[in-house]
Amino acid sequence: MKFNSIVNRYIFKEFIPPFFINIVFLVFVFLMAKILNIMNMVINYDVGLWEILQVILYSIPYFLVFIIPMSTMFSILLTFMRMSGDNEVIALRAGGLSIYSLLVPVFCFCIITAGLTFGMAFYGTPWGRLALKELTYQVAVSSLNAGLKERVFNTNFKGITLYVTHIDMATKDLVDVFIEDRRTHNLVNTIVAARGNLISTQDSATALVRLLDGIINQVNLKDRSVNSIKFGSYDFRLELPSPKLTKKGRRKNHVEMYLSDFKHYFKHSKQKDSHYYSLLTKYHNRYAIAFSCIALGLLAVPLGVLSSGLKGSFGLVLGVLFLILYNSIMSVGKMFCETGDYPPSIVMWVPNAVILLITGYFFYRSADNRTFDLSWFHRFKYF
Repeated sequence: MKFNSIVNRYIFKEFIPPFFINIVFLVFVFLMAKILNIMNMVINYDVGLWEILQVILYSIPYFLVFIIPMSTMFSILLTFMRMSGDNEVIALRAGGLSIYSLLVPVFCFCIITAGLTFGMAFYGTPWGRLALKELTYQVAVSSLNAGLKERVFNTNFKGITLYVTHIDMATKDLVDVFIEDRRTHNLVNTIVAARGNLISTQDSATALVRLLDGIINQVNLKDRSVNSIKFGSYDFRLELPSPKLTKKGRRKNHVEMYLSDFKHYFKHSKQKDSHYYSLLTKYHNRYAIAFSCIALGLLAVPLGVLSSGLKGSFGLVLGVLFLILYNSIMSVGKMFCETGDYPPSIVMWVPNAVILLITGYFFYRSADNRTFDLSWFHRFKYF
């Protein structure tokens, strides 16, 4: 059959609406994990709507790496479940079409979504994470209070731990401030102040904390000496962490690395330590997740056809169970590969291999018009 045939075009178009509905729904579910932080920024720290929309936009690519394979599977599954429930699959078979002849639009759809997942994994996610870090830095510079939380040890400043018991949102005053400064070798400065205030400076890379009514305890680890100084007012300078990443700067986190960054690291890496194997695992994991669109998409075809004789929700339950199986095998594989004991180039592809084997078995059953023998399952009254 050619792809421009009526049947193939019809099936391909049927995948699109549930795919986008699943994308929107799952993105919303994933964003719920960030909703408390977002609401806290809006209510307490006067962060604008545009910044909030940017935070959401930059977070979505990372979510899509996992959402697109799931949406691919469920859109194909729902389409074939509906076609089976409306006896369209039976009509197609009566017209001389086998289930294998329906795979052309499935393959095309899965390849497209696999390409989208690949793009999000190696380009979208690093772009989003780096842009989010840049945005966080800009917000921290323009509204320093947004980076502080009450009763939380803030370690975003190199060599400094900052703790504030209470923040007055009206005046932006800090109440009961604790600062530990370890920026100087063999010297620990501990500052406790009753009140304080964050002050912006002309230098966007630094900030000033004006502390009132406090004490400085200075401990020299080398000489084992202690000095204490009381003050009425003391200005403490903070160096804001720069988001700019250079080759000579700190190493990027794996979610911040583009495909070229991975290849550059593997090419110039001199020792194969735990960090090397961790990145190698993440590298092959991204390829495997992109390919999972094809494996899970193909599995959805016989699942949708074979579950036609059962309750409508059962096919979805099977889909969820296979997703759990896939992610469980992938998680176990990561643990083995990151130690360097097993090659990631093989282990990371085991989940896809397992899914394809199960898919082959289900296609074998569906080719003979067999269904799931799950009569025992109907004993459960409330399913």
